[in-house]
Amino acid sequence: MSKVKKYETVEELIFWSYSNLAMAHTAVERGQEKYGTFNYIIRSKLFKGLKDGTMSMRTIFDDEKVKLETGMICNYCGSNEKLSLDHVFAQKRGGKDDADNLIFACRSCNSSKGKKDLMEWMEYRGSFLPLMVIRRYLKLVHKYCKEHEILERRVEELKHTELPFKLEFIPTKYPKPIGLKMNA
Repeated sequence: MSKVKKYETVEELIFWSYSNLAMAHTAVERGQEKYGTFNYIIRSKLFKGLKDGTMSMRTIFDDEKVKLETGMICNYCGSNEKLSLDHVFAQKRGGKDDADNLIFACRSCNSSKGKKDLMEWMEYRGSFLPLMVIRRYLKLVHKYCKEHEILERRVEELKHTELPFKLEFIPTKYPKPIGLKMNA
């Protein structure tokens, strides 16, 4: 028996990914090696709350605090060598040149990522990025979709639409928590 897909609209896809991120976050915080009932309850309640409007995604301001606390390190690998600012959504793909879209990256990661979608680059690398980076990415995707009034569109409708991110790379599953990191 196959599992039912939890999302049809762009907003539901973002909410499903964000809820899975929260599930992973709680497991990493607790030092768990695998997901348990508590983590699945977190995911379920958050997804339901996001969909019915009784809960909301945290603000990008929260991520700015994390950025200040972690200091000047590459948000992808943790290096503090040859840092520059990287656009989460590449400017060549339509990303804005503003503070919300900027994080620190070492020259190696920045060069490797290039103009790729962040989640596409994550898949290309073969390893999950720190959860805080994915969290910021999902918030930016949601913000962009809200501004462009495409949250209620079906994911399938936007397959060939030029966006500063690629919907098909938004993670809908997260690996076991033992291999995940909160920050670089």
